[in-house]
Amino acid sequence: MSTILVTGATGTLGKPLTRLLRDAGHDVRAMSRRSDWWAADLLTGAGLGQATAGADVVVHCATAPRKGADVEAAQNLIAAAKKAEVRHLVYVSIVGVDAVPLGYYRSKHQVERLIEDSGIGWTTLRATQFHDLVVQVLEALAKPPVMLIPKDGRTQPIAVDEVAARLAELAQGEPLGRVDDMGGPEVFTLRQLAEKYLAAVGKSRRIVEVPLAGKTYQGFVHGGHLAPERAVGKGTFDEYLAEYVRKERGSGGKGAWPAEGASGQGAAGEGASRTEDAYRKDSPPPQDSDGNSAS
Repeated sequence: MSTILVTGATGTLGKPLTRLLRDAGHDVRAMSRRSDWWAADLLTGAGLGQATAGADVVVHCATAPRKGADVEAAQNLIAAAKKAEVRHLVYVSIVGVDAVPLGYYRSKHQVERLIEDSGIGWTTLRATQFHDLVVQVLEALAKPPVMLIPKDGRTQPIAVDEVAARLAELAQGEPLGRVDDMGGPEVFTLRQLAEKYLAAVGKSRRIVEVPLAGKTYQGFVHGGHLAPERAVGKGTFDEYLAEYVRKERGSGGKGAWPAEGASGQGAAGEGASRTEDAYRKDSPPPQDSDGNSAS
């Protein structure tokens, strides 16, 4: 069995990944900023030496939207991993980081290149967006009485547990370089997803598709973030949404929806847990790749 360090271990992707690796009998170090045993800060490098020492494999799931944070964190992690003689560095990225000129995607692509040039055996998996991230976005868009969505937008959501299972498989094997992408089973327009979401939560909203401009928008419109030829996911968005609604309504807490017309927010509470990872406290809340995922 191996000693495996997981960054972003408390996040949407990191939690199921850590569980799978432990169930397989590995010594798993769940690294986060507030961990009792494996606390480390990817941006300052504090604690990284201890966290990586003796590790055979590092699975890098931590990410943050702040400009430059992912690149800085990867540089620090790579330096610590090389010093510790880690033999395999596994990275989860996003489909389309080399095709859509979004700043966050560019950072992810730069991290891919840093890992490729690190001198450490490496494996990179790109995945499409997680179901929970799509629902989180739809929740926010559905708060006003008119639901504004980008015209001609599409996405291909995938179950986070399936990406976690693939990462666990890769972490237990030899370095493979860039492996095949993982895409969800179906490609939807944003309008289709908005209609599904509203029907599931019992809301009535006028949906207005807004045309946008710019290279990033065109990259999404042209499907640079999609992988229809790699639609390997099994769990559908409809299945995820039904289970999500069941849990939210069953909780009876702040995550439950008030009836239409009732006072208070007209949408559910935060559907996707925010990642507590190894970024310092003055950084924005990180997200899984995805998350991903994480995220």
